[in-house]
Amino acid sequence: MATTEECHSIQLIDGDGLFNDVGTDRLIKEIKLAECGLSYAVVAIMGPQSSGKSTLLNHLFCTNFREMDAFKGRSQTTKGIWMAKCAGIEPCTLVMDLEGTDGRERGEDDTAFEKQSALFALAVSDIVLINMWCHDIGREQAANKPLLKTVFQVMMRLFSPRKTTLMFVIRDKTRTPLENLEPVLREDIQKIWDSVPKPQAHKETPLSEFFNLEVVALSSYEEKEEQFKEQVANLRQRFFHSIAPGGLAGDRRGVVPASGFSFSAQQIWEVIKENKDLDLPAHKVMVATVRCEEIANEKYAGFTANESWCLLEEAVQSGPVAGFGKKLNSILYTSLTEYDAEATYFDEGVRSAKRKQLEEKLLQLVQPAHHAMLGHLRSGTLEKFKEAFDKALNGGDGFSVAARNCTEAYMALFDEGYADAVVELANWDSSKVRDKLRRDIDAHVASVRAAKLSELTSSYEAKLNEALSGPVEALLDGANNDTWPSIKKLLRRETESAVSGLSDALSGFDMDEKTKEKMLTSLEDHARGVVEAKAREEAGRALIRMKDRFSTLFSHDSDSMPRVWTGKEDIRAITKTARSASLKLLSVMAAIRLDDNADNIENTLTSALVDAKNNAAVTDRSITTFDPLASSTWEQVPPAKTLITPVQCKSLWRQFRVETEYTVTQAISAQEANKRTNNWLPPPWAIVALIVLGFNEFMTLLRNPLYVGVIFVGFLIIKALWVQLDISGEFRNGALPGLLSLSTKFLPTVMNLLRKLAEEGQMPATNSSQTNQAVASKSFQNGSSTSNMSSSASSGITASENSPKKGE
Repeated sequence: MATTEECHSIQLIDGDGLFNDVGTDRLIKEIKLAECGLSYAVVAIMGPQSSGKSTLLNHLFCTNFREMDAFKGRSQTTKGIWMAKCAGIEPCTLVMDLEGTDGRERGEDDTAFEKQSALFALAVSDIVLINMWCHDIGREQAANKPLLKTVFQVMMRLFSPRKTTLMFVIRDKTRTPLENLEPVLREDIQKIWDSVPKPQAHKETPLSEFFNLEVVALSSYEEKEEQFKEQVANLRQRFFHSIAPGGLAGDRRGVVPASGFSFSAQQIWEVIKENKDLDLPAHKVMVATVRCEEIANEKYAGFTANESWCLLEEAVQSGPVAGFGKKLNSILYTSLTEYDAEATYFDEGVRSAKRKQLEEKLLQLVQPAHHAMLGHLRSGTLEKFKEAFDKALNGGDGFSVAARNCTEAYMALFDEGYADAVVELANWDSSKVRDKLRRDIDAHVASVRAAKLSELTSSYEAKLNEALSGPVEALLDGANNDTWPSIKKLLRRETESAVSGLSDALSGFDMDEKTKEKMLTSLEDHARGVVEAKAREEAGRALIRMKDRFSTLFSHDSDSMPRVWTGKEDIRAITKTARSASLKLLSVMAAIRLDDNADNIENTLTSALVDAKNNAAVTDRSITTFDPLASSTWEQVPPAKTLITPVQCKSLWRQFRVETEYTVTQAISAQEANKRTNNWLPPPWAIVALIVLGFNEFMTLLRNPLYVGVIFVGFLIIKALWVQLDISGEFRNGALPGLLSLSTKFLPTVMNLLRKLAEEGQMPATNSSQTNQAVASKSFQNGSSTSNMSSSASSGITASENSPKKGE
């Protein structure tokens, strides 16, 4: 048998009715009652004062309750209600020693406290021991009758779903066999039950519906101690496994889990003290509610302080966490499993409701971290998609194929990542995050698609610009009858090439035919726009082009050599040819001719600007003629295709004639000056007069040959001076400028000539033919220099007149 040193006891309720909650909690912790769940039993004993209740409990359960000292007299030993843990009995059994009834110490208050303690014992205990004397059995005025009435009366105030075991312990058994005593006792108990007032609902309810009755008898402790101890030891065996089916406490309905025992007992006592009816099922729900809420709060606090959760929450704020869902689920399940373990024996409805609340609180706590994880997962997947998409495009994959493959792959990657991050307890809908990712991917694809299409379009437009601008400019510069047909041919060839290339490039974008056709049409329009824009640009420089063409044809011969106005050229014919070519250029630039529509712009310009001038002399000035250029549009030419209106053509032609008139005048002047320079011989009559009048001098020379040599030397000197001084070139610009120039060059030239003669006198004579060639070359160079100076002057004048037009 276990010793009393293993016993733990406290005063549960003191004599003044105060509940010792602190001591109770300490006892429960010391004996680890909370770990027992429903595997525990509570035994209470009640009976008359000084009837040996504490002695019986100490021997039966190895407790250490205070016992009465018989040598000091009979008096109250136990005050209030005491509680202790039974030593050596499984399952864990708590025993309560109630204050004895019918004690003189309480006086009139005895009945009130007696009923309260009895009601408390019946509400809390699984087994109630009724301690009674053997000689009271069968007596009408027995000491235990008031106690039984109290027990039955308070039972009516209990709404208990289970039956309590009432074990009548007959003390100081006599020689009368128990088989004879038990029927009498049961008869007395039934009479007391029948005499107790009952509610209408229990008028006919038998005693067996409320109690399981057990009767045992014990010998006198004082007279037959050894026999008493032996009987107590046998009785003790019945308390082992008392909660098993068929045991003393086999009815476990409505049992409060061990962790809620202290709170439950305290609340029951408070209700009893307030003299209220005690509804044990409702009380059980209340205890379950309080305890389950306490457990849930403990688990919630434990979760928030959990190191693994804190590290996980901190890590997910800075980036995605691998195995997030598995880690979080493990922490959540651990907390809920602990809750289930501690709350498993409480009312199922309350337990489940509080568990649901705990789940909701925990999920509400972890939801921001889960959202952060999904945010990282979404952004990370989007970035990976962008990289893979760009890589696929750079690798040569078609746009639509790359977009479709990458989208499917990375949406699947997101789904895989979400499955790894899913919180199993939560029914959170990830469709919003997934839809957001899909929208972001689609937006990126659309953005890249637009950029690629724009890049493609810009590329082909740039190619068209390069392929059309230069050739169109060159064709317009050399304007002739084949200019616009050549431009149309060039436009058609380059447009077809660009459209074909763009069409092939667009095949990878998987676009509808309507959109594709629209883009190709836009490219064709762009090509046409390039030609039209270049044509308009060149039309703005029409006057410059006309003057350049006139200058080229007027100042150069058919071999493109600069003209030297020697006097043999037909300036009128050359001028007419150059102006006709310039007029041709104006007619070509007057309108855009990319369609096959014919026009009569050239004929109109010719008849209005050239033929009208020729007919002006023979036309009567009094007759008013119709001016075909007095209009802002051309016949058969839409205004949108007009580059230079008829009125503008007339104005340009007038300005062109004015600005080229000077060039023609200069050419005529140069031709006349050349004629004057080359005509140095005297008139024929003067030659005849010289022959007639100089006959005598001629004969003198023939008679004296020395004179001929002197004259020949003089001729050579004069010829040398003529060549060296370039007299013909100096007088080409006029007599006075020529004389001034010769006056400054004469003396240096003479000195230079004498020095050369002196040098040649000292050296072998050179070949005369070389000298003649040198002289001829010098003469040719002087002539070319003069021609170039004239051409430069003409070009300078033309350029100076053209410059203001460019500004205009």
